[in-house]
Amino acid sequence: MAPPNNTVLITGASRGIGAATAIAAARNGFDVAVNYVKDEAAAQGVVEAIQQQGRRAVAIQGDVGIPHDIPRLFQLAEEALGPLTALVNNTGITGPIGPFSNTTDATIEHVFQVNVFGTIQCSRAALASFARHGTKGVIVNVSSVAARSGSPGEYIHYAASKAAVETFTLGLAREVAVSGIRVCGVAPGSTLTEIHAAAGEPGRPERIAPRIPMGRLAKPEEVAETVVWLLSPAASYITGTVVQCAGGL
Repeated sequence: MAPPNNTVLITGASRGIGAATAIAAARNGFDVAVNYVKDEAAAQGVVEAIQQQGRRAVAIQGDVGIPHDIPRLFQLAEEALGPLTALVNNTGITGPIGPFSNTTDATIEHVFQVNVFGTIQCSRAALASFARHGTKGVIVNVSSVAARSGSPGEYIHYAASKAAVETFTLGLAREVAVSGIRVCGVAPGSTLTEIHAAAGEPGRPERIAPRIPMGRLAKPEEVAETVVWLLSPAASYITGTVVQCAGGL
């Protein structure tokens, strides 16, 4: 159980893995800043679910793919909930599924702006927050099994962005460990979220399930439990590690 004054900012927390992580974090003693881009109603629904567990929560609009949104996001989170003790960089986009030769410059740039630059810039903002308040905080970056598979024929650019996130996770963890700050990652396999429909293939879960040794996709709650465990004191000696949560894929 996390101490009662722990506060986490979770990017992209209005749905999918982010929403499940927000609710799991609240159950484990965190107050939660629920970041969202467009769906305010969904974010408020997550806030209400957190409040029903007796924790504080706030929904904050902001796009981590827009650099000037990030300082405001952290400022509003701290104004509402107090000093942050944790960050979960969950937001991620894929762009359309298809051969890399069909991928546009705009798609590649957007994917890297959100997945890589957004993660890096949010992490830098979190480090600044931890330093201001003397916090030995935790950062968990959500990667993907795609970082190791390469995702040929689907979204190589997305896989490359997640590989960058994993290298960043390792380097940052080793740099800030002496300060008592931990940086870890979780690499989900295919998960039952809206990301498949957003990529243009709503039926993708049925197509790829047979490739997974466990024979099914993950539930968002299963990935969330892994993230929250890394945030917790139970993982106090783990840093610079990316946990594979992929059903053996």
